[in-house]
Parts: sequence; C-alpha cells; structure tokens
Amino acid sequence: MNYKITLLPGDGIGPEVVAEAVRALEAIASQHGHTFTFSERLVGGCSIDRFGSSLTDETLADCRASDAVLLGAVGGPKWDDPSARDRPERGLLALRKGLGVFANLRPVRVHPALVEWSPLKPEKLAGVDILVVRELTGGLYFGWPKGREVKDGRERAVDTLEYYDYEVRRVVELAFGLAKGRRKKVTSVDKANVLESSRLWRQVAVEVGAQHPDVELEHVLVDTAAMKLITGPAGLDVVVTENMFGDILTDEASVLAGSMGMLPSASLGQAPAGKDKGPGLYEPIHGSAPDIAGKGVANPVGTILSAAMLLRHSLGLEAEAAAVERAVDAAITGGARTADLGGKLSTRQMADEIINCL
Repeated sequence: MNYKITLLPGDGIGPEVVAEAVRALEAIASQHGHTFTFSERLVGGCSIDRFGSSLTDETLADCRASDAVLLGAVGGPKWDDPSARDRPERGLLALRKGLGVFANLRPVRVHPALVEWSPLKPEKLAGVDILVVRELTGGLYFGWPKGREVKDGRERAVDTLEYYDYEVRRVVELAFGLAKGRRKKVTSVDKANVLESSRLWRQVAVEVGAQHPDVELEHVLVDTAAMKLITGPAGLDVVVTENMFGDILTDEASVLAGSMGMLPSASLGQAPAGKDKGPGLYEPIHGSAPDIAGKGVANPVGTILSAAMLLRHSLGLEAEAAAVERAVDAAITGGARTADLGGKLSTRQMADEIINCL
C-alpha cells in the first residue's frame, strides 16, 4: 500500500535527524512491501527566510492531505527577536492547531543500558515506563486575549489560560483509553488549589474517571508532579495534563532517559468523517540545538522512534513499528552511542547501527 508522508525538517539539527528517520522508514517499507511517498516542505525559521511566514497555507494544506507528518525542530538564535512579527514557534503552534492534533503522547522509558546516563540513582529508575498525554491546542499558548501594551505609563503583557470542558474531556478520555492497555492508572496533573481552569480540569477528570471504574485515577498538583518525576517515577503510568504543564514536565522527564535526544512524541487528533484515523504529527521532543547543527553529531533516536509511532498510530502498521523499536533497543544494547550518551558515533553512523538491526 502507498502512504503519503509530509516531511518538515525545519531548523537546526532538524534536517539531519529527519533524514535518518526517512532512511529507517524506507528500510522498513522495503522489508514489508510498502511504498512511502515523501514530500518535503518548510516550517519555522527556514520558512520565514524563504516565504516571510513560519507556516504557509500551502504547507498546511499539504500536511492535511497526507497520511502523516514527520517534523524535525524549529527555531534558533537567528529568529529570536521578541519584537519580530513572526517567529518559528508560531508556525509550530499554527501547525498543531491547523491539523487539530489536540493530544501529544510522550513515552518515557529508561533503557537498561543507559541507566548510568541518568542523573538519578539506578534504583529510582527500575520499572520506569511513563506515557505523558499533554493537551496540545488549548491553554496559555492559545488563549485570548494575549499581547503587550503600554498602560498608565507602564509596559504590560498578558496571556490567557483558557479551557473549555470539551477540550479537557477529549484528552482525558484518550488518557483513560491508553491506560487500559497499560497498568490501568491515570495521574491527572493540575493546579486546582490556585487556578480556576485547573478546577474545571479536575472536575472533568473526575467525571471521566467515574465512567472507567477499572482504571485508578489520582490527582496531583503540578509542583508535586515535578517532585514525583524525580523521587518516584516508577509509580507513574499514564500522566495527563494541560499544555504548558505538559511541556515543562516532559522536558524534566527526558533526563530520566539520559538524553533529550532519546524521546519521541506523537500528536494526534480526532478522525475526520469517513476515516478510521485522524491526522498525526510526529517529532522528537528536543529542540533545534543550533550549537551542534551541521556537525553531524545529533542523536537521531528520538526522531527514529517518532517514525515508529507514526507507523503505529497513523498508518496502523503495528508490526513494523515494533520492528523499528526493537532495532533501536538492539543497537543501544550493542553499545551504539552518540556524543550526548558518551559515545563517538555520528548521526549517520547511529542510524546505520539501528537500520542494520532491522
């Protein structure tokens, strides 16, 4: 079967790691008799440079017409002017909103061979297998009003934290559904002791939890959740939370795995009418890492594992996804390491090791 995949390599190390994920996808397609048709578009800083916009209508239309989208990273010092009309991150937010991908899945698993690279004691890492479900299209990043103004002779900035009940319900329901295939525990993270939006979040979580009595539900304040990720991460199964909390907590959780370069993500939406699956956007959780861009030393594992999630969630190719994940495990077990993990392999060499294990 032929599948169309839109590539958005983006900025910094994005093009380098996406290129290796494409090689892995091509290898798995060859083995299993699939055809992947790739189209490449610009997003982020490179799109600003070329088109004057971080996300063009044409790029968004191409993404919407695809079976899946694979993204590298966006941003860099070149586009960091806070007064700029457009910024790379704006294109990423517009892409998520435009695709309707409201839930970001970020698995956090510690590979036994990489325990030494985590700042936590080995005994804290035993059994760590967390799936963070982050709401992706609401909250502070999208609330209105937002902006800056001069008021009473002082410069003022405002961002609005806003959620509707349906936005909370759909992501919490997804979290409960995922938990049923795991250890049947959902940890809902909020700040209900302070924020009205979090009190709505908790209310909806309780309502959804009542419909799933076979799944344990616990409520944890975000500051306590940050502590639990360090002091007792093995006690967490599925963690569901709002946009900004999820953004921060998953970056914290990445250190459990030894490096940000190890972790993938999948952003999913609801299936449109007449289709079995909704749109999917796949990307590693790391940024554009401009300090190492062009040096060929970036870790491609997070992007290759994102490609595995693409195979599973958007294309329905479970066996192929599992094969890629096993190959990554085998390569790491065999000693393959990039510089962020204390090794000497280049981006291409690390991908070679993984592809050789397929």
